[in-house]
Amino acid sequence: MKKKIYFEFIYLLVLGGLSSLSLPPYNFLFINLFTFSLFFIFIFKKKKNKNLNSSFLYGWFFGLGYFLTNIYWITISLTFDINFKFLIPIALIFIPSLLAIFYGLSTFLFFLINLKNPISNFFLLSILIGATEYLRGNILSGFPWNLIAYSFSENLEIIQILSIIGTYAFNVLCISFFMSPAIFILRESKKEIIVCIFFLLLPIALFISGSLKIKSFQELEVIKNNYTIRAIGSKVDLDRFYNNIDTISVIDELIELSEPDLDSKILFIWPEGIIPSSNQLELQKFAFLFDNRFNDNHFLGIGINSLENKNGINRIYNSFSFYSHRLDLVDDYKKVKLVPFGEFLPFEKLLGSIGLKTLTNNYQSFTSGKKREIISINNDDLNVKILPLICYEIIYSGKIFKNHDFDYIINISEDGWFGNSIGPHQHFAHNIYRSIESGKYLIRSANNGITAIINPTGFVEKMISIGKSGFIDFSEKRVSNTTLFSQHGNKMFLILIFLYIFLIFSFNRNSK
Repeated sequence: MKKKIYFEFIYLLVLGGLSSLSLPPYNFLFINLFTFSLFFIFIFKKKKNKNLNSSFLYGWFFGLGYFLTNIYWITISLTFDINFKFLIPIALIFIPSLLAIFYGLSTFLFFLINLKNPISNFFLLSILIGATEYLRGNILSGFPWNLIAYSFSENLEIIQILSIIGTYAFNVLCISFFMSPAIFILRESKKEIIVCIFFLLLPIALFISGSLKIKSFQELEVIKNNYTIRAIGSKVDLDRFYNNIDTISVIDELIELSEPDLDSKILFIWPEGIIPSSNQLELQKFAFLFDNRFNDNHFLGIGINSLENKNGINRIYNSFSFYSHRLDLVDDYKKVKLVPFGEFLPFEKLLGSIGLKTLTNNYQSFTSGKKREIISINNDDLNVKILPLICYEIIYSGKIFKNHDFDYIINISEDGWFGNSIGPHQHFAHNIYRSIESGKYLIRSANNGITAIINPTGFVEKMISIGKSGFIDFSEKRVSNTTLFSQHGNKMFLILIFLYIFLIFSFNRNSK
């Protein structure tokens, strides 16, 4: 009996691992029609035995296989500092084990709720996985990385629905779509076949409506801006943090990459944390490097640390700072959503007492900013409103803004922490989803990652690939309407949950 259980756990582990192939950069999304359907068939049959003992572990092993194979790159960030290398095997297992708890919770509740027929259980499991994934993205600091919805990141026509319902609601529909073949196999009446056909045809319907939306956007008038936003893509090595790389040489390299034109109004965007051994105010002492290369037509946006002493306490912020051509500070944004263990240490007093530290910032935790504000850059004809997002903040759906009065989302990032892995590709996919949800152009500047200009339909208009450096210019646009999702956020997710609950009761009542 024990041997059989072990084989069942291995089976679920393999199913979860194979599901990772549906995510960027592979995007073999149809593999989920097999893995999720087999997963549902397995736990539905186990539920009939009314045995709760292993119900949590069924979901947990599936989730473990899934996360082990798609977020292994987190441990790469621990290889840059010898003091953290001992944590690699712990992080490799501990973090996926922690995230797998949410899948385990969904299957435990699935067994706990007494429904008999396949179709009601189908909708129930879709809700439970979708709801626990929403919980994963919001509990404590949240970590909504690699929702199964990102399997569709290369199918722009289908994911236009994000502009209406957002990623979490779409995630529920994806789960239902991937499990729908199981309904046909487990069918007890014609209604299961109808539901199966509906969900299998749903991507076709979304493709058609999404194609029309993209076509409508492409027919909009192209407006030429009287300024240019120039995003810099660089490949400055992370050794700058550890080997005392000369700050002047890095700045000089970035200026050369930027190719400033003295006759053009340009807002230059440099990546997150690109300048070594300098903070927001200290950058001023390097103003001489910009003489005769920048003028009053130019502004610079850059990710750099800022310092504040409040009530005798020194606080450090990961900031997105905007400077004039003389490096006078114009405005800044202090990062609100910090990376656990990377930028701050959760339960710092407790974990610090056993020797744990943050990976960045000389092992001192950053302080979180209070609020994300729209940044306005004004200078004669250059008048632009920016929603700033630093690195990790791009992964949050429905929580990045409340004020719609801005022109563009600008995301800066340092993807070198992911190494040569699938991590930068996954990180970039979130940008596509945020651009569609918000209905805004998104401009991304990354070091050791993908730099891009993404239009409101998620189409990448310009890009600098990983491992390459240079710049891309954004100077013309099409203006689209505010999306339904940007107005209502994840309320659309709750509406879908209530719809599924109604269907559960309806099908359950009819079967009785």
